[in-house]
Amino acid sequence: MSSYKRVIIYFFLIFFIIGCTELRQPAQSNLINNDYKYKTFANEDRYIMFALEYDRNGQKEESREIYLKLFLETFKEEYLFEYVKISYTLKKYDDIILQVDNKRKEILKDEDKILRVYILALAQKKNYDKALVETNSLLKKYKANINYELLGNIHLHKKDYKKAKEVYIKVYSDSLAPNSLINLANIMYVYLDEKNEAINYLESHTKLYGCNDLICSKLLAFYQEQKNIDGVISVLKKTYYTYKEKNNGIRLDKIYKLLMYYLEKKDIKDAIKFLEKSKADDDKLFSLYRNDNQNEKALSLANKLYSGKGNIDYLAQIAMLEFEIAKDKKVVIKSVIKKFEDVLTVLDNHVYQNYLGYILIDLDIDVKKGLKYVNKALEKAPNNLAYIDSLAWGQYKLKECKEALINIQKVVDGAGLDDIEIKTHWKKIKECNK
Repeated sequence: MSSYKRVIIYFFLIFFIIGCTELRQPAQSNLINNDYKYKTFANEDRYIMFALEYDRNGQKEESREIYLKLFLETFKEEYLFEYVKISYTLKKYDDIILQVDNKRKEILKDEDKILRVYILALAQKKNYDKALVETNSLLKKYKANINYELLGNIHLHKKDYKKAKEVYIKVYSDSLAPNSLINLANIMYVYLDEKNEAINYLESHTKLYGCNDLICSKLLAFYQEQKNIDGVISVLKKTYYTYKEKNNGIRLDKIYKLLMYYLEKKDIKDAIKFLEKSKADDDKLFSLYRNDNQNEKALSLANKLYSGKGNIDYLAQIAMLEFEIAKDKKVVIKSVIKKFEDVLTVLDNHVYQNYLGYILIDLDIDVKKGLKYVNKALEKAPNNLAYIDSLAWGQYKLKECKEALINIQKVVDGAGLDDIEIKTHWKKIKECNK
């Protein structure tokens, strides 16, 4: 059954039930307040139910018409307020202006609420001068911040940005409300070209009252527009720690990723400092240590992560770092080989296969065994120049000079001779072929 038909049946039942009972004075409801000046309207309860049901079903036009009838029958301003609210939603601005102008003398109790919607309707009709007069009149009786915000909005529509700024400074000073500050900052930044002053207002607020979502989002947008990476990072850090304190996991993750993007873009060392302080992501910190050649710290963290997580990849990283850090490779070589062999019984990883293979070849520990590991790596990544270089070096060690020259030529053609290791291999393999 359609929603429309259900509403008709529902209304029929209401009429039937109410029609079969003795008429009585309307019961109190959240929309009814008895007052000596109000008129009695026997069907008031019935019409209220109609209005509410129409509104609940999205039939705004029907709902607002019933509220208008209720007002005209009772003079209760709450009904006029509901009428003008719904009319504003439906963009019936002329209707709002007409009814309020005609019934001005009857509007007493809810005057401020009704007049605010009335003024907004005037602004929508671009009747800014009248809207300004009405707002100033309203403020003489009701000096609320919401009315001052309305005044600021009218000045903004009239493009009187300096007056709008003055109003929003007052509102913000009185309320410290984020919305008021956003309005003030937008006027200063966009319309008055007072960009630095607008940013200073926002920054001061965050220092005194913390990183509110609205404030920090606006500050971030301004800094991004100005391409001020330091400013962006500053805001993202404040936001990150705010979300961390509130245990807001989803937003925290998004802010963290954005923050790391900017930190790495600016300086990898700054990214490392942040991760060391925040303890946000030890896996990422390990990666940055490796990229920045901070191998001692990387080794220490790898041991911690392997002990804590048991991730076999970290055992391979420990083996690599122990080998790279060691001044005397012979001291650590047995331990390093053992770690790699343990890893490769679990993982079929071409990076680790090539690394172990190259060690066995380069240190003349077991060239043939080393070549087996390198060939396994090449099965997975046949065009990897580092692996082809390992293959050429193993072939050279076995005096397979022609094969070695063919393969090292591929490496030189692809990577050039800037790398010292490639340059050394190239030189020796060429001599082998003389």
